[in-house]
Amino acid sequence: MPATSGGGLSPSRGPGGALPRRCPTYRTTHLGPVRVAAASKTSRLWLALEPVRGLPAGQDGGVPRSVPRHDRDAGGPAEVLAAKAALREEVWAAMSAARVARFPGAAGRIPNFTGAEAAAERLRGLPEWRRAGTLKVNPDLPQLPVRQRALEDGKTVYMAVPRLAEAEPFFALDPDHLSEPPRKAASISGAARSAHRVSLAELTPVDLVVMGSVAVGEDGARLGKGGGFADLEFALAGAAGLIGPGTVTATTVHELQVRPAGMVPLTAHDVPVDLVITPDRVIDCRGRRGERPAPGIRWPELTEEKIAAIPLLASQRARQHRP
Repeated sequence: MPATSGGGLSPSRGPGGALPRRCPTYRTTHLGPVRVAAASKTSRLWLALEPVRGLPAGQDGGVPRSVPRHDRDAGGPAEVLAAKAALREEVWAAMSAARVARFPGAAGRIPNFTGAEAAAERLRGLPEWRRAGTLKVNPDLPQLPVRQRALEDGKTVYMAVPRLAEAEPFFALDPDHLSEPPRKAASISGAARSAHRVSLAELTPVDLVVMGSVAVGEDGARLGKGGGFADLEFALAGAAGLIGPGTVTATTVHELQVRPAGMVPLTAHDVPVDLVITPDRVIDCRGRRGERPAPGIRWPELTEEKIAAIPLLASQRARQHRP
């Protein structure tokens, strides 16, 4: 479908330039809700997409889409968890209102954002990037440009299987052994084809950790979507000696996700970042960020449900309880 100069979709027209009018339905795209009209004549099909005014992004034909919740088993004081939830809603709403949240929408997610490629390029230009040979990058969509560029630059990329839900919970992407181009290999589906699954014990030390964020402070305080998986991965890797005091942590975000220092609520297990990269600037937080949590799993903060859902945690606890 042809693209407009602004990156959107222009309507395809039928004979005589008329837009087809039959069978209107609604679909959600990176434009938000769109009205899809289809018409068929002499075995040809035309589709017309136009933004539907008056329907908020994330709805199909006025029916709200299900928003995933990740914080129902989060650990920490109730008032801090409530403040985190409120900030997430604030950021998701602001990004949706400003129309900078790309598919599949902001709410309930590490939001994909307009300018993710520019932020990745800005990170790519830093000395911390040039010195790094091995990266660990979250699997979310806004960090796909980071993973792609790392592979293009000959770096090894470790990416967690979503929600750590496998016995071998990491993809290892070797830039010298990809079955498809870096852009495809860097996606979750591409990694399933090009990468090999590895256990925590098979990982090598990491030079740069890139995490996704819902919000981040200028002091490096980072807020995820509530599941705690990025912090858990960091704790596991730290306990295994794969991440040390010199390992740099970074996040790529839209400017609307950045908050002043002291405005992002934290719990004891939250990992701060050293670098905040937006499409327009780099914020070096190393002189003012808080201390990193001590390596290791905080077992009292994990529910039985979460431990059972993550094979690596279940096996580690089983080993601890062996006589």
